[in-house]
Amino acid sequence: MKSARFPATFVLLCAALAGACSEAHKSQVYEFPPPAETPRPVIYQLVVRLFSNVNGTNEWNGDLAVNGTGRFADIGAAAIAGIAELGVTHVWLTGIPQQATDTDWSEYGEPADDPDVLKGKAGSFYAVRDWFDTSPDYAVDPARRMEEFGELVGRLHGAGMKVLIDFVPNHVARTYRSTGRPDLDFGAGDDTTVFFHPQNNFFYLVDPPGQVLELPEPSHWPKPDGADGTLETENNTGDPPGDVPKATGNNVTSASPSEHDWYETAKLNWGYDFVTGEAVYDPIPDTWLKMDQVLAFWQEQGVDGFRCDFAHYIPLEAWAYLIERARERDPEVFFVAEAYDAPDAVPGFSFPALVQVGFDAVYDDETYDMVKGIYCCGKWANDIDEVLPGDYMFGRFLRYAENHDERRIASPLVPGDNPDDSGFGGCERGKPAAGLLFLLGSGPLLLYNGQEVGEEAAGAEGFGGDDGRTTIFDYWTMPRMAQWVNGHLYDGGGLSAERRELREWYAALVDLAQRQGFATGNFYGLQFANRHDASYTSGRWIHSFLRYDSVAGAAWLVLANLGGDPREPAVRIPAEALQFLGFDDGGGKLRFHDVFAKDAAPVEVKAGDVAANGVPLVLDPYQLAVFGIDQPD
Repeated sequence: MKSARFPATFVLLCAALAGACSEAHKSQVYEFPPPAETPRPVIYQLVVRLFSNVNGTNEWNGDLAVNGTGRFADIGAAAIAGIAELGVTHVWLTGIPQQATDTDWSEYGEPADDPDVLKGKAGSFYAVRDWFDTSPDYAVDPARRMEEFGELVGRLHGAGMKVLIDFVPNHVARTYRSTGRPDLDFGAGDDTTVFFHPQNNFFYLVDPPGQVLELPEPSHWPKPDGADGTLETENNTGDPPGDVPKATGNNVTSASPSEHDWYETAKLNWGYDFVTGEAVYDPIPDTWLKMDQVLAFWQEQGVDGFRCDFAHYIPLEAWAYLIERARERDPEVFFVAEAYDAPDAVPGFSFPALVQVGFDAVYDDETYDMVKGIYCCGKWANDIDEVLPGDYMFGRFLRYAENHDERRIASPLVPGDNPDDSGFGGCERGKPAAGLLFLLGSGPLLLYNGQEVGEEAAGAEGFGGDDGRTTIFDYWTMPRMAQWVNGHLYDGGGLSAERRELREWYAALVDLAQRQGFATGNFYGLQFANRHDASYTSGRWIHSFLRYDSVAGAAWLVLANLGGDPREPAVRIPAEALQFLGFDDGGGKLRFHDVFAKDAAPVEVKAGDVAANGVPLVLDPYQLAVFGIDQPD
């Protein structure tokens, strides 16, 4: 297991937590060893099916021949150089393990799947049909698909970037079958007469006996040709009993999952009965051994790490085993957990627990939801401080403003009480949100392909419908991304000036996030000192904090206007904060340099005045402002 990597020093003022502390603030200081690895990881989520597709037809429910697809070979030197311009260190190639699909590749030994268990023509990336293969869709020569994948990995490595792929441990496609490693097929040796056995790969719905899997017909989706509402391999109509229905991936134990369930998947059994809580890990469950072989296979292909889907559904003991085994093969293998604090998480689950068993980073969905909630759902900027970690997770949370599960930043704002139902209302409006999320911590960052050019995901793209998300189920072209790809020149030739500037802005934000004081260093929240000031909107729309690296002597003021009106706040910085930054709070001056407006004249104020009178600043609507701070001689 790799040595711990934490921020050099983390300081959190408890009084900055809205409603959590008294007006007399208290401080807590956390000391950790300096990071062993720089730069901080910047992960670019690249959906191979979508990234380079410039077909542009975008016929609703269109097949591969009509709508086209991206391919490994399309991601050449120009594309990789364009990704590198964003400051990317890791590329997460999304959708690599072969998924169940409606596309018939029988001539290459991969026929189409049963239409009853498919979502979309292309199929979901998270319904894996063969863990030891990739999709023929992505290859110029489908017979060489794994070789073409390896060539792409080589190109990315040659550019100094590491490669991540998805690891989906909780479930597989109901039609799972491996042509590459049939000896490792799931369920081959299972006892199908019991719901749970620690050595089984699946959970079997045996009570009452004789059940037949009944698959839903989604209300928004036409019944595919050949669909009959069931699946032969889970159709228990014989005597003696035939094949038994399996539990569904999202912990559903009904043989009639709903259209809102993950009905295209079967849940894997890790030796933990999610219904009774029984857990048997000795001897090592068969699923652990098979999944270790999956990780080993992809490591042999040159993969450097894994984004682990729904990690909170997998026993911590299994994660410790898998990560230790993977690090025996590659000590630097990188593990990211997509995990949520869900009521049906495994026993002992917590975000710190995932780090303790070996994960390098964990999704920070809570802070993302809180920031979006300011836009759509009545939250205040003050509320952000309620979810800031007060421990080593400050450097282990993966921060993002988009990923494939979330609505696009540029998708419409939908007022309500659930951030998942809304976008941010425009790509420019997302700047202060992305800026806060990227600069609040020192952990890894995630950019989703299309975010940097303001992809809107407008209209109904296919199975996902008109939900503000780029489809993960269909063959599709991202219109804004295609303008940057520009016929595979990857020069942004089709983008408007505004979209080119947005891409440059994201590159500048990532560069800033890598600097000392952000990638390492301290944090000091300023909400508590400004929350009663009307010019500061009393903390409704404005959020600010300081970052500082004592080794480099780098000091920064970050200020975000998350609302649609211009503001002129006077940001108060307590005398204690100046001491924290190492500045003299006597008769000298402080100078504030605008990072994003380099031609702007610095703002100078007397150091002794900033606590009582503040730093007078001007903010445009939805502006992220970052100021380098120094003290002139």
